[in-house]
Amino acid sequence: AATACAPANVIGGSVTGSTRVSPGGLPTFRDPASMRSPEQQPESVQQPVQKPAEVPRALRALRALRVVKQAPVEQTQEGPRPPLEAHASFDGLGVGFAGAPSPQPLRNPSDNALAVGPHHVFQIVNSRYAVFSKKGARYDTTGSVLLGSAATNTIFQGLGGQCEARNNGDAVVKYDQLADRWLVVMPIFRRPANDSTGPFSICYAVSVGPDPLGPYYKYEFLRPLFPDYPRLAVWPDGYYVGTSTGDDVIEKHACVVDRARMLQGLSATEQCVIVKDVNFLNPADIDGWGLPPAGAPNLIFATGGTQLKKIFNDDGIYYWSFHVDWDDPSKTKLTGPTKIAVAPYHYLCDGQLTSCVSQPDTTRSLDAQGDKLMNRVVYRRMGNVESIVALHSVNSSRQRGGVRWYEFRLDRARKPQLYQQGTYAPDGFYRWMGSIGIDADGNIAMGYSFGGNPKYPGQRFAARLASDPPGTLGYRESILAEGEATQRNTLRWEDYTALAMDPSDDCTFWYVGDYIKKGAASYSTRIGAFRVPTCVGKGQR
Repeated sequence: AATACAPANVIGGSVTGSTRVSPGGLPTFRDPASMRSPEQQPESVQQPVQKPAEVPRALRALRALRVVKQAPVEQTQEGPRPPLEAHASFDGLGVGFAGAPSPQPLRNPSDNALAVGPHHVFQIVNSRYAVFSKKGARYDTTGSVLLGSAATNTIFQGLGGQCEARNNGDAVVKYDQLADRWLVVMPIFRRPANDSTGPFSICYAVSVGPDPLGPYYKYEFLRPLFPDYPRLAVWPDGYYVGTSTGDDVIEKHACVVDRARMLQGLSATEQCVIVKDVNFLNPADIDGWGLPPAGAPNLIFATGGTQLKKIFNDDGIYYWSFHVDWDDPSKTKLTGPTKIAVAPYHYLCDGQLTSCVSQPDTTRSLDAQGDKLMNRVVYRRMGNVESIVALHSVNSSRQRGGVRWYEFRLDRARKPQLYQQGTYAPDGFYRWMGSIGIDADGNIAMGYSFGGNPKYPGQRFAARLASDPPGTLGYRESILAEGEATQRNTLRWEDYTALAMDPSDDCTFWYVGDYIKKGAASYSTRIGAFRVPTCVGKGQR
């Protein structure tokens, strides 16, 4: 692997060689590159991608304002329909977890990740994971603990190296409904100082079959740059991941690994393009079974502005087209950014690692991560319509926080065009740190954190029918978890929540986020499931 990267480099993956079987019988991979001397390390492959232009600057003097007028797209009242009911709701990892307790206090922030398959619910909180039952053909109940809590790096037992040895957190999970497999991605934030194979790694575990309890094919790819805040997406030609060099550097990484080979447990490679002067990159993640045209590039999205340059406003969402060539990496191309004009917005709390969400009984406010599109950006094909939905946290006209959401549709040239947008801010409280999805019928739902003095922070969700007026959520807000206390130990709140689609019906949304129980010293997480009752869906089984 390359020891240093410049913009537009493609970094060769570090996993090569043949399968070996651990004593426990699990297929595993070991990086033979780690046994080479520095002189023997494979060279990086230069690829002819132009360095992207700097993201356009903020709109004139609006950079100095904390509130942007958003009346044309801001929904200031709840929708007319009754709220949707959660047909499943249970505590996940954290205070109130019904499984084996963690031997150490859970790390902050929670970094919630969630995936749902035909029979299982898989949750990761920072550095630990658990697997729960899902009611259906295999289990009689939802929410029974089948595994956990367990340290996330235990998934990589038998691989050796840093993926097995370290548990730095920030792991994410995804159910690949196209292959009926599970995927866990875990970054390694530091390696031994005397290790000549590279300073960082990123680890992949792909289940051998449909069971999330294992076994897994396991991979470690060396990284020369810090792989923070991974954003994971399934695409036909690869597993795409966006990562960041760090909070004090305006530099991101668009990466992809060879999905076809990893599903077979074969040696695989990773290719990355380094992108400077952009916000966090979110690759489009497929929900449902409608595929993009063969060979279509993945689309990657980001907000505008730059927190480190104190540019907190913008009037665009930006995208890149990422085409990967596994036979000839020199032909891999990342093209962009291209601006999609949207209503002006201002980052909630001026971005990340700040605080403005007030709480009762304390002067400590919570972080909003307002500078970035949140997990996930979702792609869905419905017949000839290709939709992409995304959201982020913005200031509202009431000087609180709202959830700005978008639906983009691809034109005949497969370029995203704004189809509708809205800012959900129906009252004077904060809504932030959301996650969005779109079901098989085109109905859109989102879960998000809710709070602001005098309300304790908790979790809610809302939805719209595909036929609702553009930019509005027609269903009234539902409460998933009512906050019972203030978070006092840190300003960090979650960093992200997660909404996943149920493959069994392609209609049910599963959502997870944090809340604080009365008298608790740390967070709880609540996992809930809900659906729009009119959704027909075309589920897997």
